[in-house]
Formats: sequence, structure tokens, C-alpha cells
Amino acid sequence: MAEKNTNYTEDSIKSLDWREHIRLRPGMYIGKLGDGSAYDDGIYVLVKEIVDNSIDEHMMGHGKLIEIRIGDKRVDVRDYGRGIPLGKVIDCVSKINTGGKYDSGAFQKSVGLNGVGTKAVNALSSQFRVQSVRDGRTKIADFEQGNLVNDHKEGATQEKNGTIMSFIPDNTIFKNFHFIPEFLEEQMWNYAFLNAGLTIKFNEKSFHSEKGLYDLLHKKSDMENIRYPIVHLKGNDIEIALTHANQYGEEYYSFVNGQYTTQGGTHLAAFKEAVVKTVRDFYKKDFDASDIRASIVGAIAVRVQEPVFESQTKTKLGSIQAGPEGPTIRNWINDFVKKAFDDYLHKNPSTADALLKRILQSERERKDIAGIKKLANERAKKANLHNKKLRDCRVHFDEEKKDLRFDSTLFITEGDSASGSITKSRSVETQAVFSLRGKPLNCFGLTKKIVYENEEFNLLQHALNIEDGLEGLRYNKIVLATDADVDGMHIRLLMMTFFLQFFPDLVRNGHLYILDTPLFRVRNKKETIYCYSEDAKQKAINKLGNKPEITRFKGLGEISPDEFGQFIGDSIRLDPVILQKETSISKLLNYYMGKNTAERQQFIIENLRFEKDEAVVPDPVVETQEL
Repeated sequence: MAEKNTNYTEDSIKSLDWREHIRLRPGMYIGKLGDGSAYDDGIYVLVKEIVDNSIDEHMMGHGKLIEIRIGDKRVDVRDYGRGIPLGKVIDCVSKINTGGKYDSGAFQKSVGLNGVGTKAVNALSSQFRVQSVRDGRTKIADFEQGNLVNDHKEGATQEKNGTIMSFIPDNTIFKNFHFIPEFLEEQMWNYAFLNAGLTIKFNEKSFHSEKGLYDLLHKKSDMENIRYPIVHLKGNDIEIALTHANQYGEEYYSFVNGQYTTQGGTHLAAFKEAVVKTVRDFYKKDFDASDIRASIVGAIAVRVQEPVFESQTKTKLGSIQAGPEGPTIRNWINDFVKKAFDDYLHKNPSTADALLKRILQSERERKDIAGIKKLANERAKKANLHNKKLRDCRVHFDEEKKDLRFDSTLFITEGDSASGSITKSRSVETQAVFSLRGKPLNCFGLTKKIVYENEEFNLLQHALNIEDGLEGLRYNKIVLATDADVDGMHIRLLMMTFFLQFFPDLVRNGHLYILDTPLFRVRNKKETIYCYSEDAKQKAINKLGNKPEITRFKGLGEISPDEFGQFIGDSIRLDPVILQKETSISKLLNYYMGKNTAERQQFIIENLRFEKDEAVVPDPVVETQEL
């Protein structure tokens, strides 16, 4: 029988104001917090919420320029729209359910509709300033953690109309945060692609697009390897672009009202379905859907009134109608693609021929590995995977949202000693460990058949559950945890080659990381400092003085489980593997993993360094965190 709770009284019921609620439950408003090492961490959501307001002004025909400056911590955003009505400046950034977006006449198809975004940024910032300029008059207000600290009097100004917002994320909430320029530039390009004619100046660099999604695919694709020219089709409130290349996997970019829906939703599902149906009808053949979509690179952008997203962060679109009394968004997209894409194929027979060849090639490859695939799947089941190679975690999904947990992680380690240390110190709830046996195969230039023939690759593929795409991915982060020596870097490159060769979308979608572990431990009787570089080691020595004890960690297995717990817990340091838009995967892999070339030899000569008689070649891919 349950024990009576005698302390449950009127005093137990608490009412929080808007600011307190956002600060107490930030995840409800911006998703995960993070430290900036992932593209969907909270600090990037804060930037997006502010820029979205400026984008909405541009969409309504006010302002063709947005100026953004982001330093180490501070963010400044200036648009040249209409400016917030001066008498409502404070209310618009500090009162929930206050904003112009409730007036459908003012904002017909805006990104944000619930009037929460800017208030969340205000509440989660140590400093927040808003300034509005309208017709020669200006109003400024300053806040700290959502509290109004300075209500400036309205005054005259010579500045052009618009809104200026500045903020510094609160480091008591976003601990040890840092902005990664590549993630921010990705945001800016997406804004430019979705708003043809708009210019964004980000830290003095201009982002501009005239052809929208065509420009997006042109930058994202390896143009030397596409099978036919990019198909670019536009309709009323809908735009699509697609082509096929030679890489494995499918690659999609989807947007709603200018918002990058990283998790897709009904509009992306409808687009994929429509492409398959149109192709089958055009060629009058019931191709397998996987053969049609294999190696596709596609993008879709729609604009709808009052979009229904599945979370405040607006990363996935729910089921809605395309208009107040129109068809469902699924039927609307199907109808557009069926007519526009079918017409294009009829008018461009060379594209139709190239597309057919790509589909038939995928069909042959699929049938070629069908037999070995079945045997490999049976071997994976018999291998008792969860006891031999994989120490799994208990939770992979958010059951309520039916989505990957933000912090579900798989560490890929080399050898038993390293995997043993991580296994003993990990969180069994959300952290799993996969142990490699020796150096993996260099799979550059090989077909996907090798994934099933090679036992280690096959077991890893099954552990991740990515055989049929990322929809079933069991971990949000895949972390390469190798030693900080030549062998460790080689293993790291071999594993990156595996993912880039066969599962490039896993890298593109920001799931692959490098574990940053300390190289040195510097300590005395009172304090221990872990150092990640020679420079940090010297600073630690200078700080501690009196000849401290210095330990050089040559392998992960040398770090005790107790110490490892500090590096893979709340203070974990991860370097994301970033694919830049202009990067050609085939050229990248050929340079690093193909036959030796004069260019690669020269790179080694220029970058070779020595540490205690041991030659070390820095891996530029890892050290710069980009590919």
C-alpha cells in the first residue's frame, strides 16, 4: 500500500513566470543544450530564432540585406525591415504570446508562429539587447537572463529602418559553449538558398543565391560525378531540385517556410514517394523504390500557412493541409511532382536516358549482393553481437517523440584495453561501445559488397542499423575513439573512409565525431590538470610549479576507468567531422586513401613533425574538424 504523502499541500503548487519556465525547462523551447560541437546544439537554435525574424521580414517584402556578426560569444543581427513598432519593443521580446505573427495579414507564411522564439533567446542569454528603428525614431531595451535592466527612452536617429538584436548565451546554461564557423556558415547558406535575392553578410562574408535550390544542389553535389544536369522545378509555394550521382545512400534537404527541417516530415516523405511514382509511370515499369532513389540528391522547399511542427525547434513537419481549404500536403506535393517532373522527362530525353541507366545500375548492384547479404545477415545473428563486439546501451530512442535520444552515443574503439576502460566508465543508459579487432580494411574504391563480406564492417553496420538508410540509426553520435598516435590516426582514417564510402549521409547529417582525449596529466598533491596539447601542458606546469608529476598518455588503454569517466561524461570533448559544401568525397578519398601521389608526398613532407624520435603526421581532416 502506498505511503501517504503528508507534505503535499497548497505550498507544493508552484507557478512560474515565462522567464523562469524557459530557464528551468530550456529543452522544451530549443531542444538540447550541448556545447556547440553538434549542428543542432542550443546556441545555433538561438541564432536561428533571431535570424528567422529578419527572414520573415524579407519574405514579406521588407529588406534585402541582413547583417550578422558572431564573435567568440556575442551575436549581433541587424535587418532592414520595418522594425518592431516602438511601443511594443519590450513586449515582443519578453511577453509570451505577443508578436506580429498572430496577425496573418502581416506574416502570411512565416517560420515562427507561436511568439516564443525571441523570448527564449532573451531568457537564456546573460545579456540581451533589442533596438528598433522606425521612421527616424528608435527604441532600445536591455535585459539580463530575461529581466529588464534598462528601458531606454525613445529618441531620434539617422539610422535606416529595421531591427537590431544582440545577445550572449548564458554560460550557466550553455556550459563551455563555442561556435563552430562551419555550422554557422551552413545556416547562412541555407537562408540564402531559400530566399533568392536576399544577401546575408556574416562576419563580412556575403551569402547570396539567385537560383535557390538549384544553387543548393550545385554546391552540395560533386558536379563531376552527377549522372545528369540538376532538375530544377518551381511552382506556387513549392520548389524542388534533384539529380543522381555515383555515391551510396540518399541525400535530401527539406525546408518549410525557410526552415531547414533536418528530420524531414510529411513534405519530404511525399517528395520521395512522388519521385518513385513518377519514374515508374514514365518508364512504365515497376522498379524497386530503393533502385530509383539510390544515389539521389534532392531538395524540396514549401511555403504553407500555419505549419504544424512536431517540436518547438521546428525540425520535423507534421501532417497538415497545403492551404486553409486545400488538399493535404502529401497530395499537393504528389500532384506537383507528378506533372512537373513527368513533363521535364518528356522534354529532356537525354536526362531520361541517364536516369534510366542509373536505376538499372542500382538494380544490378542490389541483385548482385542479394545472396551474400542474406548470408551476412544470418552470420550477424549467429555472432551473438551484443556480447562479443558491442556493449550496448539501454536507451536509444525518445519513446514520446519516437526519435533518437539527443545523447545516445556509440564509441568505436581499437583493442580490448581501450574498450574495457570505456565500458567500465560509460553511462550504460546512453553510451555503447563497439570494439574493433586490429586495423580495419581500407575499403576505398570497393563496392558495397565488401560491407557484407567483411565480418567487422557487417557487424558494425548491424550495430548501427544503417543497412537501409539512416531512418533506423540507433545512435545519435558515432564517436571514433582511437589512440593519439600514428596507428590510432590510421585506424581513424580507415573508419572515416568506411563511412564516407558507403554511408556518406551519416557524415553529412553530423553523426560522426572524434573523441578528444588528453595527451598529458600534470599534477601535484593538491591539483590535477589534464592537457590536450603541448601548449596546455606547459601552462599547467607553470601553474602548478614545484616540479609536478607529468604523465604522457600514449594509448586510451593507459587511462584508468575512473579517469576515463571524466572525459566521456559531462565534460566530454568531441570534434565533429564536417563535410564542407565544396568537398568532393571521391576526390577526398582518392587523395588520402588511393594510390600514392606526388601531391600527397609533398603534403607529408610539409607537415611532418617529430616527438621524441617518433615521426607524426598530423591528420588535417581531424585537426581542422572539417573535410
